[in-house]
Amino acid sequence: MAQTIDDIIADFDFLDDWEDRYRYVIDLGRELKPYPDDARDAQHKVNGCVSQVWLKSTPSDGADPVIDFLGDSDAHIVRGLVAIMMVLYSGRKASEILAIDPEAILKKLGLNENLTPQRSNGLRSMVARIRNEAQAVLATPGATQH
Repeated sequence: MAQTIDDIIADFDFLDDWEDRYRYVIDLGRELKPYPDDARDAQHKVNGCVSQVWLKSTPSDGADPVIDFLGDSDAHIVRGLVAIMMVLYSGRKASEILAIDPEAILKKLGLNENLTPQRSNGLRSMVARIRNEAQAVLATPGATQH
């Protein structure tokens, strides 16, 4: 995915109704990088999501490693939400991940008001998992895949 979070926010602003925005979110999910079948397990499953969601992180070496994330879901809209989280967080330094205000981004996208409570909780669980991964690699420099 070559988009930035600012591109996604601009696209959301351009689309007038939520039906179009949901279609856009689903399209974003179709652009996710393939998720490895061997990582569809309990270790990579995000707890707190009604749908099945998996998240795999690969940190680089160093005191403030760059973390690449892969994610997937078995539900179309949730897969699109995973894609938005990948654009927001993947390929950033752990310290940058922790500095992002996810609530502000979700508010700019209008997701707080327009997702079901279950999807909102799942999205927050994804964000918590990503932030926990960033905290863990900062606490243990040189850590390997999670």
